[in-house]
Amino acid sequence: MSAIADLHGALALARRRWFRADPGRRAGVIRPVISVGNLAVGGRGKTPLVAAMARLLVEMGERPAILTRGYARRDRRRDLLVVHDGVRLHADVEAAGDEPLMLARSLGDVAVVVAADRVLAAVVAESRLGCTVHLLDDGFQHHRLERDLDCVVVTEDDVTRGAMMPSGRLREPLVALADADVVFTDAEALSTVTECAVSLGIPAHHVLGIARDLGVPRLAEPWATPPRVPRSAPVVAMAGIAGPARFFDALTAGGWNVVETIAFDDHHWFTRHDVARMAAVAARHGAALILTTEKDMMRLLPWRPLPLPVAWVPLELSWPAAQVREILAERLAEVRRERSGEPNWPVVAPGRTTS
Repeated sequence: MSAIADLHGALALARRRWFRADPGRRAGVIRPVISVGNLAVGGRGKTPLVAAMARLLVEMGERPAILTRGYARRDRRRDLLVVHDGVRLHADVEAAGDEPLMLARSLGDVAVVVAADRVLAAVVAESRLGCTVHLLDDGFQHHRLERDLDCVVVTEDDVTRGAMMPSGRLREPLVALADADVVFTDAEALSTVTECAVSLGIPAHHVLGIARDLGVPRLAEPWATPPRVPRSAPVVAMAGIAGPARFFDALTAGGWNVVETIAFDDHHWFTRHDVARMAAVAARHGAALILTTEKDMMRLLPWRPLPLPVAWVPLELSWPAAQVREILAERLAEVRRERSGEPNWPVVAPGRTTS
Protein backbone atom coordinates (compact mmCIF):
# COMPACT_ATOMS: atom_id res chain seq x y z
CA MET A 1 0.00 0.00 0.00
CA SER A 2 2.90 2.38 0.74
CA ALA A 3 4.17 2.03 -2.84
CA ILE A 4 0.76 3.15 -4.14
CA ALA A 5 0.76 6.06 -1.67
CA ASP A 6 4.25 7.08 -2.80
CA LEU A 7 3.12 6.98 -6.43
CA HIS A 8 0.05 9.08 -5.58
CA GLY A 9 2.25 11.70 -3.91
CA ALA A 10 4.71 11.78 -6.79
CA LEU A 11 1.94 12.20 -9.37
CA ALA A 12 0.30 14.98 -7.33
CA LEU A 13 3.58 16.91 -7.13
CA ALA A 14 4.30 16.30 -10.83
CA ARG A 15 0.91 17.77 -11.71
CA ARG A 16 1.58 20.80 -9.50
CA ARG A 17 5.00 21.34 -11.13
CA TRP A 18 3.49 20.98 -14.62
CA PHE A 19 1.05 23.83 -14.01
CA ARG A 20 3.71 25.92 -12.30
CA ALA A 21 6.17 25.51 -15.20
CA ASP A 22 3.97 27.39 -17.68
CA PRO A 23 1.63 30.15 -16.46
CA GLY A 24 -0.31 29.79 -19.71
CA ARG A 25 -1.68 26.47 -18.49
CA ARG A 26 -3.83 28.33 -15.97
CA ALA A 27 -6.74 30.54 -16.94
CA GLY A 28 -6.95 33.99 -15.39
CA VAL A 29 -10.04 36.10 -14.76
CA ILE A 30 -10.53 39.81 -14.17
CA ARG A 31 -11.40 39.79 -10.48
CA PRO A 32 -8.98 38.58 -7.78
CA VAL A 33 -9.16 34.91 -6.79
CA ILE A 34 -8.62 33.73 -3.21
CA SER A 35 -8.27 29.97 -2.89
CA VAL A 36 -9.08 28.13 0.35
CA GLY A 37 -8.12 24.48 0.38
CA ASN A 38 -6.82 21.48 2.30
CA LEU A 39 -3.73 19.37 2.17
CA ALA A 40 -5.86 16.38 3.26
CA VAL A 41 -9.37 15.12 2.56
CA GLY A 42 -12.33 15.89 4.80
CA GLY A 43 -13.04 17.32 8.21
CA ARG A 44 -10.51 20.15 8.34
CA GLY A 45 -12.82 23.13 8.96
CA LYS A 46 -12.35 24.50 5.46
CA THR A 47 -16.02 25.25 4.78
CA PRO A 48 -16.52 27.32 7.97
CA LEU A 49 -13.33 29.17 7.05
CA VAL A 50 -14.70 29.94 3.57
CA ALA A 51 -17.87 31.30 5.21
CA ALA A 52 -15.87 33.41 7.67
CA MET A 53 -13.72 34.86 4.88
CA ALA A 54 -16.82 35.64 2.82
CA ARG A 55 -18.33 37.56 5.74
CA LEU A 56 -15.06 39.42 6.24
CA LEU A 57 -14.94 40.40 2.56
CA VAL A 58 -18.52 41.69 2.75
CA GLU A 59 -17.54 43.82 5.74
CA MET A 60 -14.68 45.20 3.63
CA GLY A 61 -17.18 46.39 1.01
CA GLU A 62 -16.56 43.54 -1.42
CA ARG A 63 -19.10 41.36 -3.19
CA PRO A 64 -17.59 37.87 -3.04
CA ALA A 65 -18.68 34.86 -5.06
CA ILE A 66 -17.95 31.38 -3.73
CA LEU A 67 -16.94 29.00 -6.52
CA THR A 68 -17.39 25.37 -5.54
CA ARG A 69 -17.53 21.97 -7.20
CA GLY A 70 -20.66 20.82 -5.37
CA TYR A 71 -19.22 17.47 -4.44
CA ALA A 72 -21.70 14.54 -4.17
CA ARG A 73 -24.72 16.50 -5.40
CA ARG A 74 -27.41 14.22 -6.77
CA ASP A 75 -29.02 16.30 -9.49
CA ARG A 76 -26.33 16.96 -12.11
CA ARG A 77 -28.55 17.99 -15.00
CA ARG A 78 -26.88 21.41 -15.06
CA ASP A 79 -23.10 21.63 -15.39
CA LEU A 80 -23.19 25.12 -13.90
CA LEU A 81 -25.66 26.22 -11.25
CA VAL A 82 -26.12 29.55 -9.48
CA VAL A 83 -27.17 28.33 -6.04
CA HIS A 84 -27.48 31.87 -4.68
CA ASP A 85 -27.07 35.12 -6.61
CA GLY A 86 -26.45 37.21 -3.51
CA VAL A 87 -30.13 38.10 -3.24
CA ARG A 88 -32.15 34.91 -3.63
CA LEU A 89 -31.70 31.16 -3.32
CA HIS A 90 -32.16 29.27 -6.60
CA ALA A 91 -31.51 25.59 -5.81
CA ASP A 92 -32.35 22.78 -3.42
CA VAL A 93 -29.90 20.41 -1.73
CA GLU A 94 -30.05 17.73 -4.45
CA ALA A 95 -29.04 20.20 -7.17
CA ALA A 96 -26.61 22.26 -5.10
CA GLY A 97 -25.03 19.71 -2.77
CA ASP A 98 -24.99 19.96 1.01
CA GLU A 99 -22.01 22.29 1.53
CA PRO A 100 -22.95 24.84 -1.19
CA LEU A 101 -26.51 24.99 0.15
CA MET A 102 -25.19 25.39 3.70
CA LEU A 103 -23.01 28.30 2.59
CA ALA A 104 -25.85 29.90 0.63
CA ARG A 105 -28.34 29.66 3.51
CA SER A 106 -25.95 30.76 6.24
CA LEU A 107 -24.46 33.71 4.35
CA GLY A 108 -27.61 34.99 2.66
CA ASP A 109 -26.04 37.85 0.68
CA VAL A 110 -23.08 36.08 -0.97
CA ALA A 111 -23.19 34.51 -4.42
CA VAL A 112 -22.56 30.74 -4.54
CA VAL A 113 -21.86 29.11 -7.92
CA VAL A 114 -21.48 25.34 -8.42
CA ALA A 115 -19.52 23.97 -11.37
CA ALA A 116 -16.78 21.45 -12.03
CA ASP A 117 -15.32 24.09 -14.38
CA ARG A 118 -14.42 26.80 -11.89
CA VAL A 119 -13.10 29.05 -14.66
CA LEU A 120 -16.57 29.14 -16.23
CA ALA A 121 -18.08 29.70 -12.77
CA ALA A 122 -15.78 32.71 -12.26
CA VAL A 123 -16.72 34.21 -15.61
CA VAL A 124 -20.43 33.89 -14.80
CA ALA A 125 -19.91 35.36 -11.33
CA GLU A 126 -18.13 38.37 -12.83
CA SER A 127 -20.34 38.97 -15.86
CA ARG A 128 -23.79 38.17 -14.43
CA LEU A 129 -23.58 38.47 -10.65
CA GLY A 130 -21.37 41.52 -10.35
CA CYS A 131 -18.87 39.96 -7.97
CA THR A 132 -15.67 41.84 -7.08
CA VAL A 133 -13.67 38.92 -5.71
CA HIS A 134 -13.79 35.12 -5.99
CA LEU A 135 -13.47 32.59 -3.15
CA LEU A 136 -12.33 29.31 -4.68
CA ASP A 137 -13.59 26.60 -2.33
CA ASP A 138 -11.34 23.54 -1.99
CA GLY A 139 -8.98 25.09 -4.51
CA PHE A 140 -5.46 24.08 -3.50
CA GLN A 141 -5.44 21.13 -5.93
CA HIS A 142 -7.57 22.90 -8.56
CA HIS A 143 -4.81 24.33 -10.73
CA ARG A 144 -6.72 25.41 -13.86
CA LEU A 145 -7.88 28.70 -12.36
CA GLU A 146 -5.12 31.19 -11.58
CA ARG A 147 -5.29 32.37 -7.99
CA ASP A 148 -3.92 35.49 -6.32
CA LEU A 149 -3.82 34.17 -2.75
CA ASP A 150 -3.50 30.50 -1.81
CA CYS A 151 -4.78 29.65 1.69
CA VAL A 152 -4.44 26.13 3.08
CA VAL A 153 -5.96 24.55 6.21
CA VAL A 154 -3.59 22.11 7.92
CA THR A 155 -4.22 20.13 11.10
CA GLU A 156 -1.70 18.76 13.57
CA ASP A 157 -2.46 15.25 12.33
CA ASP A 158 -1.61 16.30 8.77
CA VAL A 159 1.82 17.47 9.88
CA THR A 160 2.81 14.94 12.53
CA ARG A 161 1.00 11.76 11.49
CA GLY A 162 -0.11 12.42 7.94
CA ALA A 163 0.21 9.70 5.29
CA MET A 164 -0.53 9.88 1.58
CA MET A 165 -3.72 8.47 0.13
CA PRO A 166 -4.82 5.69 -0.02
CA SER A 167 -2.88 4.73 3.12
CA GLY A 168 -3.79 8.02 4.81
CA ARG A 169 -5.71 11.23 4.12
CA LEU A 170 -3.08 13.48 2.53
CA ARG A 171 -3.82 14.51 -1.05
CA GLU A 172 -0.28 15.84 -1.51
CA PRO A 173 3.00 15.58 0.42
CA LEU A 174 3.81 18.31 2.95
CA VAL A 175 6.29 19.83 0.50
CA ALA A 176 3.28 21.24 -1.42
CA LEU A 177 2.87 23.76 1.43
CA ALA A 178 5.68 25.70 -0.24
CA ASP A 179 3.06 26.98 -2.70
CA ALA A 180 0.78 28.30 0.06
CA ASP A 181 0.61 32.00 0.88
CA VAL A 182 -1.37 31.54 4.09
CA VAL A 183 -1.45 28.46 6.31
CA PHE A 184 -4.29 28.11 8.82
CA THR A 185 -3.59 25.58 11.54
CA ASP A 186 -4.30 24.69 15.17
CA ALA A 187 -2.00 26.12 17.83
CA GLU A 188 -0.19 22.87 18.70
CA ALA A 189 0.98 22.38 15.13
CA LEU A 190 2.09 25.97 14.61
CA SER A 191 5.80 25.48 15.24
CA THR A 192 5.83 22.17 13.39
CA VAL A 193 4.32 23.72 10.27
CA THR A 194 6.78 26.61 10.45
CA GLU A 195 9.72 24.23 10.70
CA CYS A 196 8.35 22.18 7.82
CA ALA A 197 8.00 25.24 5.62
CA VAL A 198 11.43 26.62 6.51
CA SER A 199 13.04 23.29 5.75
CA LEU A 200 11.72 23.61 2.20
CA GLY A 201 13.49 26.91 1.76
CA ILE A 202 10.22 28.60 0.72
CA PRO A 203 8.25 29.23 3.91
CA ALA A 204 4.58 30.07 3.83
CA HIS A 205 4.16 33.83 4.03
CA HIS A 206 1.87 33.67 7.04
CA VAL A 207 1.08 31.01 9.61
CA LEU A 208 -2.12 31.77 11.49
CA GLY A 209 -3.79 30.01 14.41
CA ILE A 210 -7.27 28.61 13.97
CA ALA A 211 -9.49 26.90 16.54
CA ARG A 212 -12.87 25.23 16.14
CA ASP A 213 -15.71 25.19 18.66
CA LEU A 214 -19.34 24.08 18.54
CA GLY A 215 -21.84 26.91 18.83
CA VAL A 216 -25.34 26.98 20.30
CA PRO A 217 -27.57 24.37 18.58
CA ARG A 218 -30.42 25.62 16.41
CA LEU A 219 -33.63 23.76 15.80
CA ALA A 220 -34.51 22.75 12.28
CA GLU A 221 -38.01 24.18 12.79
CA PRO A 222 -38.24 27.09 13.34
CA TRP A 223 -34.92 27.50 11.55
CA ALA A 224 -32.87 29.67 13.93
CA THR A 225 -34.51 29.13 17.35
CA PRO A 226 -32.10 27.61 19.91
CA PRO A 227 -33.49 24.41 21.49
CA ARG A 228 -34.81 24.80 25.03
CA VAL A 229 -33.23 21.57 26.24
CA PRO A 230 -30.80 21.44 29.18
CA ARG A 231 -27.44 19.85 28.42
CA SER A 232 -28.09 17.28 31.12
CA ALA A 233 -31.07 15.92 29.17
CA PRO A 234 -30.44 12.74 27.11
CA VAL A 235 -29.71 13.43 23.44
CA VAL A 236 -28.78 11.33 20.42
CA ALA A 237 -25.91 12.54 18.22
CA MET A 238 -26.03 11.86 14.47
CA ALA A 239 -23.49 12.75 11.77
CA GLY A 240 -22.76 11.83 8.18
CA ILE A 241 -19.45 13.66 7.80
CA ALA A 242 -15.76 12.84 7.52
CA GLY A 243 -14.61 11.85 11.00
CA PRO A 244 -17.96 11.89 12.85
CA ALA A 245 -16.23 10.82 16.08
CA ARG A 246 -14.74 14.33 16.38
CA PHE A 247 -18.25 15.80 16.36
CA PHE A 248 -19.49 13.29 18.93
CA ASP A 249 -16.49 13.91 21.20
CA ALA A 250 -16.98 17.67 20.94
CA LEU A 251 -20.60 17.36 22.06
CA THR A 252 -19.58 15.29 25.09
CA ALA A 253 -16.78 17.73 25.90
CA GLY A 254 -19.35 20.52 25.68
CA GLY A 255 -21.38 18.94 28.46
CA TRP A 256 -24.12 17.25 26.40
CA ASN A 257 -25.50 13.96 27.72
CA VAL A 258 -25.04 11.88 24.54
CA VAL A 259 -26.76 8.53 25.12
CA GLU A 260 -26.15 7.07 21.64
CA THR A 261 -24.42 8.04 18.42
CA ILE A 262 -25.44 7.29 14.83
CA ALA A 263 -22.77 7.60 12.13
CA PHE A 264 -23.21 7.62 8.35
CA ASP A 265 -20.71 8.01 5.50
CA ASP A 266 -19.70 11.53 4.50
CA HIS A 267 -22.39 13.22 2.33
CA HIS A 268 -24.79 10.32 2.97
CA TRP A 269 -28.22 10.94 1.43
CA PHE A 270 -30.81 10.16 4.11
CA THR A 271 -33.74 7.89 3.36
CA ARG A 272 -37.14 7.56 5.01
CA HIS A 273 -35.78 4.47 6.75
CA ASP A 274 -32.84 6.49 8.15
CA VAL A 275 -35.18 9.12 9.59
CA ALA A 276 -37.39 6.41 11.12
CA ARG A 277 -34.31 4.77 12.63
CA MET A 278 -33.26 8.07 14.25
CA ALA A 279 -36.71 8.51 15.71
CA ALA A 280 -36.72 4.92 17.05
CA VAL A 281 -33.30 5.33 18.69
CA ALA A 282 -34.37 8.61 20.30
CA ALA A 283 -37.63 7.06 21.55
CA ARG A 284 -35.80 4.07 23.01
CA HIS A 285 -33.63 6.35 25.13
CA GLY A 286 -36.29 8.93 25.89
CA ALA A 287 -34.03 11.47 24.16
CA ALA A 288 -35.24 15.06 24.11
CA LEU A 289 -33.34 15.93 20.96
CA ILE A 290 -31.20 14.70 18.10
CA LEU A 291 -28.07 16.81 17.59
CA THR A 292 -26.41 16.85 14.18
CA THR A 293 -24.15 19.02 12.05
CA GLU A 294 -25.20 21.92 9.87
CA LYS A 295 -24.13 20.02 6.76
CA ASP A 296 -26.23 16.99 7.73
CA MET A 297 -29.19 19.28 8.37
CA MET A 298 -29.14 20.30 4.69
CA ARG A 299 -29.73 16.66 3.72
CA LEU A 300 -32.51 16.29 6.26
CA LEU A 301 -34.46 19.28 4.92
CA PRO A 302 -36.34 17.26 2.26
CA TRP A 303 -37.81 15.07 5.05
CA ARG A 304 -39.52 17.89 6.95
CA PRO A 305 -41.66 17.85 8.98
CA LEU A 306 -39.31 15.63 10.97
CA PRO A 307 -40.89 13.16 13.41
CA LEU A 308 -38.89 14.49 16.38
CA PRO A 309 -36.89 17.61 17.38
CA VAL A 310 -33.59 17.82 15.48
CA ALA A 311 -31.06 20.60 16.04
CA TRP A 312 -27.90 21.37 14.11
CA VAL A 313 -24.79 22.58 15.89
CA PRO A 314 -22.79 25.20 13.98
CA LEU A 315 -19.00 25.02 13.80
CA GLU A 316 -17.58 28.35 14.90
CA LEU A 317 -14.03 29.49 14.22
CA SER A 318 -11.73 31.43 16.50
CA TRP A 319 -9.28 33.14 14.19
CA PRO A 320 -7.26 36.37 13.88
CA ALA A 321 -9.81 38.22 11.73
CA ALA A 322 -7.97 41.54 11.94
CA GLN A 323 -4.76 39.98 10.64
CA VAL A 324 -6.60 38.17 7.86
CA ARG A 325 -8.39 41.39 6.91
CA GLU A 326 -5.03 43.15 6.61
CA ILE A 327 -3.62 40.37 4.41
CA LEU A 328 -6.69 40.39 2.16
CA ALA A 329 -6.78 44.18 1.83
CA GLU A 330 -3.10 44.33 0.95
CA ARG A 331 -3.29 41.55 -1.62
CA LEU A 332 -6.51 42.78 -3.26
CA ALA A 333 -5.09 46.28 -3.65
CA GLU A 334 -1.89 44.85 -5.10
CA VAL A 335 -3.73 42.69 -7.63
CA ARG A 336 -5.95 45.56 -8.72
CA ARG A 337 -2.99 47.88 -9.22
CA GLU A 338 -1.30 45.23 -11.36
CA ARG A 339 -4.36 44.65 -13.53
CA SER A 340 -5.84 48.09 -13.89
CA GLY A 341 -3.00 50.51 -13.52
CA GLU A 342 -5.13 52.34 -10.97
CA PRO A 343 -4.64 52.54 -7.19
CA ASN A 344 -7.91 50.63 -6.67
CA TRP A 345 -10.90 49.32 -8.57
CA PRO A 346 -14.24 50.73 -7.51
CA VAL A 347 -16.68 48.26 -6.00
CA VAL A 348 -19.49 47.41 -8.44
CA ALA A 349 -22.82 49.17 -7.82
CA PRO A 350 -25.37 47.19 -5.76
CA GLY A 351 -27.59 46.22 -8.73
CA ARG A 352 -27.33 42.56 -9.65
CA THR A 353 -28.80 40.24 -12.27
CA THR A 354 -30.11 36.82 -11.35
CA SER A 355 -29.61 33.43 -12.90
